[in-house]
Amino acid sequence: MKSASPILAGLLISSVFSSPALAAEHEWVKLFNGKDLSGWTPKITGHPLGENAHDTFSVDDGIIKVSYDKYGKFEGQFGHLYTNLSYSHYILRMEYRFDGKMMADAPNYVNLNSGVMYHSQPPQSLGLKQPFPVSLEFQFLADEGKGKRPTGNVCTPGTNLEIDGKLVTQHIVESTAPTFQPGDWVKIELEVRGDKEVIHRVNGQEVLRYQKPQLDPEGRIESSKELYAAGAITPLAFGHIALQAEGQPVWFRNIELKPLDP
Repeated sequence: MKSASPILAGLLISSVFSSPALAAEHEWVKLFNGKDLSGWTPKITGHPLGENAHDTFSVDDGIIKVSYDKYGKFEGQFGHLYTNLSYSHYILRMEYRFDGKMMADAPNYVNLNSGVMYHSQPPQSLGLKQPFPVSLEFQFLADEGKGKRPTGNVCTPGTNLEIDGKLVTQHIVESTAPTFQPGDWVKIELEVRGDKEVIHRVNGQEVLRYQKPQLDPEGRIESSKELYAAGAITPLAFGHIALQAEGQPVWFRNIELKPLDP
C-alpha cells in the first residue's frame, strides 16, 4: 500500500459498527441467511476486495461451501470471507465439516485445516497479496490418521494473548478438544468479551480460555506495522469475523451471533 489511509478508513468503519447499540437485544442473530452471501465480503490473496475468485465461496442447501473445483493450481490464493460488520462482545456459534482433499500445491499444514478468524483487521485494509488478516483464529482441524489432532486451538497471525496473566507469543495454543473425523459436523462456540477474555467451546464443552487478545508489536506471522501506523492500539477489543479458505474444501452452516453486554 502507498499510504495507511485505507487502513484508517477501515478502522473507523469498524469502530462505528462495533458500537454498544449492537449489544442491546441479547437475541441470536443469523449472520448467514442460508441463501446467498449477503452481509459477507470475500478477499482472496492476489485478487481485489469483493472478487470471489474461481467461485471459491458458494451457497448450496443452507451451507457456505469452500470449493477449489475451478482452480488450476492453488498458488497461494488464501481466502477469507468477512462479515461486513465488526463485533466486540458476543457469542458466535456455527458448524463445520471438511469435504474432499486439499489442493496439491497448498502447504502441508492446510490438510483438513480451516477456521474462523475474529477481531480481524478490516478487509479494506489488507494488501493485495496479503495472505492472512491480522486477527485471532478459532482453528478447525480433523484426523489425518497420524494420532491426536484436537480442533479448537487458537492461532495468532500478527497477534498475542495472555493466559493466567502471562503473555503468550507462540503462534498456536492447543485446546483440550477431541480429534474428529473429516466428515463429522462439529459444533463450535466462540465467546468473545472485547479485549478481556475469550472462550472456545466444541460440541458444548469448554476446550480453551485465554485473556487480553492484542496486536503483536513484533508482527510475527503477519505484520502489524501498518495498523500501528494508522493509529491502532495494542489491545484488540473488536474486529471482523472471517471464514477461512486456505486450500482445503470445507463447509460452514448455522452461523449465528448473540450480542453480549460490553
